[in-house]
Amino acid sequence: MIGEGIEPAVYSIREAIQMADDQGLDLVEISPKAKPPVCKIIDYKKFLYEQKKKQKELKSKQVKVVVKEIRFGPNTDDHDFNFKLNHAKKFLGDGSKVKAYVFFKGRTIVFKERGEILLLKFAQELEDIGLVEQMPKLEGKKMIMMIQPLKKK
Repeated sequence: MIGEGIEPAVYSIREAIQMADDQGLDLVEISPKAKPPVCKIIDYKKFLYEQKKKQKELKSKQVKVVVKEIRFGPNTDDHDFNFKLNHAKKFLGDGSKVKAYVFFKGRTIVFKERGEILLLKFAQELEDIGLVEQMPKLEGKKMIMMIQPLKKK
């Protein structure tokens, strides 16, 4: 058993409970599988409060990854390309990942090269603010590429 002002030693359960009562604290089992089990005399409500506080602090430090999608067709014109490029710049500036994909509808699947060229051109335009996480690859009727924002210093 361990606690404030207590010699770490092996005590009987009655002794340990009595010691905790004398101090107005709780006897908490820390490691039940140890031989003998390890207990600690603490204020259990305060302990729970501290645990909750730590969990909340860890949760607030977590970064939620947002993925924004931008869809192209294999025959996307320059104006549409630039329009979507500006959106992608805004998304990357806000710290979101961008999932750009070319959707092939019907017989447009024969223009796979156009789709790949379009995505590579897109990545080249964004290279100053984004890093290509996944190169263009064909998955079913979509050619997908992932771009993540560059780390800010």
